[in-house]
Amino acid sequence: MNVFYQTDRLILNILQPSWAPTVLNFYKKNKDVLEPLEPARSDRFYTESFQRANLSLEYNSFFKNNYMRYWMFDKKNPDFPIGTICFSNFLRGAFNSCMIGYKLDKDYTKKGYMTEALNFLLHEVCFDYPLHRIEAYVMPDNTSSIRLLNKLGFKQEGYLHEFAKINNSWEDHFLYTYFNG
Repeated sequence: MNVFYQTDRLILNILQPSWAPTVLNFYKKNKDVLEPLEPARSDRFYTESFQRANLSLEYNSFFKNNYMRYWMFDKKNPDFPIGTICFSNFLRGAFNSCMIGYKLDKDYTKKGYMTEALNFLLHEVCFDYPLHRIEAYVMPDNTSSIRLLNKLGFKQEGYLHEFAKINNSWEDHFLYTYFNG
């Protein structure tokens, strides 16, 4: 996998810690949209020092082949991230699988950006690693993500009761899986 890719409309990049102020702005701008869909965040999460440390950890993890967070940038405005796609929890050997998560700036939804980025990165990850399956977990009321996963060829495999603590409440999730091959 490379640190940097381009698609028709997007730049996909693993960010270095120097991007912390910009990443912090992304999270602050989208807090109202992301908060109901993610684990509870402490006030410390919304600081430049936290984001700098987190970006450093993520950047180093990329080179250990066990975690990848690609930040998405619109080519027309390449100074500000519009979203992120994360591949994590890699299992090797008999499993060859990982988890995927993603988030998008509220001003860029329903414009095909996430579809474009995921189509590209799913191919790259499956080819370079090679993975057999990629799992996505989505809350039942997140209809936008469910539509996206179906469009990309993910298949619903199960329903997980109280799977993850989201915004201080245990939430049910669907398990969706993308199969390579």
